[in-house]
Amino acid sequence: MNILVEKGKHQEAQSVFNDLIRRGHKPSLVTYTTLLASLTVQKRFEHTHAIISQVHKSGIEPDSVFFNAVVNAFSEGGDMEGAMKMFSKMKEYGMKPTISTFNTLIKGYGIAGKPEESLKIMEIMSMEENVKPNLRTYNVLVRAWCNKKNINEAWGIVHKMVASDIKPDAITYNTLVTAYVQNGKTEEAENVILEMRKNNVQPNERTCGMIIAGYCKEGRIRDALRFAYKMKEFGLRPNLVVFNSLIKGFLDVSDRNGVDEVLTLMEESGVKPDVITFSTIMNAWSAAGYMIKCQEIFDDMVKSGIKPDIHAYSILAKGYIRVQEPEKAEEILSAMQKRSDLYPNVVIFTTVISGYCSIGSMTSAMRVFGKMIEYGISPNLRTFETLIEGYAEAKKPWKAEEIVQLMEGFDVRPEKSTFLLVKEAWRAVGLTQETREDGLEKFSSFSRLQIPNVVLSEQKRNNNRKVLREAVESSFACRFGERPPVVSRRNFRGWISCQVGSFCTVLY
Repeated sequence: MNILVEKGKHQEAQSVFNDLIRRGHKPSLVTYTTLLASLTVQKRFEHTHAIISQVHKSGIEPDSVFFNAVVNAFSEGGDMEGAMKMFSKMKEYGMKPTISTFNTLIKGYGIAGKPEESLKIMEIMSMEENVKPNLRTYNVLVRAWCNKKNINEAWGIVHKMVASDIKPDAITYNTLVTAYVQNGKTEEAENVILEMRKNNVQPNERTCGMIIAGYCKEGRIRDALRFAYKMKEFGLRPNLVVFNSLIKGFLDVSDRNGVDEVLTLMEESGVKPDVITFSTIMNAWSAAGYMIKCQEIFDDMVKSGIKPDIHAYSILAKGYIRVQEPEKAEEILSAMQKRSDLYPNVVIFTTVISGYCSIGSMTSAMRVFGKMIEYGISPNLRTFETLIEGYAEAKKPWKAEEIVQLMEGFDVRPEKSTFLLVKEAWRAVGLTQETREDGLEKFSSFSRLQIPNVVLSEQKRNNNRKVLREAVESSFACRFGERPPVVSRRNFRGWISCQVGSFCTVLY
C-alpha cells in the first residue's frame, strides 16, 4: 500500500485495503496510517473519524506516526478543533510532538485563514525541548499571511527568519511574488528580486514566469517583454509558457509588431511553438473574421508535425460560424472523425448546429444533429435550446415544440429557459401560449407536454390564425394521434428523416 500511495495510485491502495478486509485479515496500525494518508491526499476528510474509531475498536495502541497523520488530516480539512484535540491526546499518551507536528498545525491554521493562531503554535513550540522552527515553519507562516493578503506581516516573518539565522529560499520569495501579483502589484513583485539577490537567492523560472504573467494580466505587455529579456541576467531563458503568455498579451492589444518580436525571440531561444502557440494566433485571426489567415495558421501547425487538439478545431469551427460559413465548420467535424486519437465533443457539434440555425438552414441543423447521435455524442440542454432558437428564428414554433418532445429520449430535462424560448417562438409569430400556473415552474413528466392552445390576440386576424392553429394541430394528429411522440435513441433515425423531409405544406 505504501508503494502505491507513493506512486499516487490511491484507488489501488484502497482496493488492497478492502481486499484485506474481505479476506478476514486484521489491518495493522501501519495499514490504517497508510490508508488515512491516502484519503487525506484525496481530500476525503469525511473518513478520518471512522478510521480513528476503527483503530480504537481493534485495540491497537496508536503511535506518533498515526497521531501525526490524524493531525494532518484534520488540518488539511480545516478542522483545527479536531487537530488540536488530537495534539492534546498525543501528549496524554506521553508522546512528544515533532517539528512536523507543529508545522502541520501552523499550516492548518493558515488554511483556516487564522495566521495569528499559527503564531501561537510557534510560541508553544518554543517551550518544547529540542524543537525549533525550521525553514518550512517560516515558509508556511509566510504563505499563511500572504493568503490573508497581509504582505507586511509576511515580510515581518521573513525578517524574523533572518534574525534566527535561517536563510530564506526561493520558495519564501516566490510566495511573496505570488501575493504581489495576485493583488495587482507586479512592479513590487519584480522588486522582490532585488531582495533575493541581496541574500544570494537566485530567481528561478517560476519567479520569472509569475512576474511576466502578472504584467500580462495588468495589460503591461511591454514590461512583460522587457522582463523576459532581463531573464538572461539570471542565467535563465523564457520557456514555452512565458512565450505563449506574451503572444496572447500582444494579440489582446492588437500589437502585431510585439507578436513578431516575441516570435523572433522565441526562435533565437530555440523554443519551438506548440499547439497552444498556434491556437492563440489562430484565435486572434478568427475573432477578427480573417478565416483565410486562421486556416493558414492551422495548416502550418499540421505541416510542422503538431497535432491539433479539440480547442484548435473549435477555434476553426467558431470562426467559420462567425463568418456564416457553417458548411466549412461541418468539414472540420469530418476531419476530426478521421482521427483515431481525437473525437468531436458536444460543444463543437452544437457550434456547427448553431451556425446552420443562424442562417435559417434548419434542415442542415437537424442533419448535423443526426450525425451527432450516430457518432455516439449525447446532446445537452444547450444543443436542444440552440435548435429551439433556430426554429424560433425560422418562425416555426411548432417545430420548437417538437424539439422539447425529443429531449425525453435523451434524458435531458427542459428548464424554465427552455419553456420561455418556446413561448417566445410562438410570440414571434404573433401568437401566445396558454400555460397552467405551474407550467413554467414545474414539469413533472415530459409526456404531458401537448401542443399549446392558440389564443387570439387580434380579432381582425381571427380567421387566419384559426387556420394556422388547425394546421398545426392536424399535423400532429395525422402523424402521431392524440398524444405527441416519444422519441428515443432507438427510433431517432426514423424521426429525423421525417423532420428533414416535408412537414405539411400549409405550415410553410
